[in-house]
Amino acid sequence: MALTKEITYDYEIRGIGKNIQERQKTAILEDGKELSSAYHRRVLTIGDDLSSESDEIKALSSSLWTPAVSASYSLFQTSQSLGL
Repeated sequence: MALTKEITYDYEIRGIGKNIQERQKTAILEDGKELSSAYHRRVLTIGDDLSSESDEIKALSSSLWTPAVSASYSLFQTSQSLGL
């Protein structure tokens, strides 16, 4: 009987500004069969510090958060704070 822990990630792109939602699944397996699992989710938005993030997150953000998308998101944030 061998117990192992497996961590996997999946991503979803949502909302104005193209938020990246990362879902981490931690599964406990016994001889390859899943006994239990738990999920943890977090959201990354334009402007977040990504210096310590995985290469996958960095690649996603650079392809999604173009200068045009970043400018549009900034304009949206400003309009929300002004109540427009």
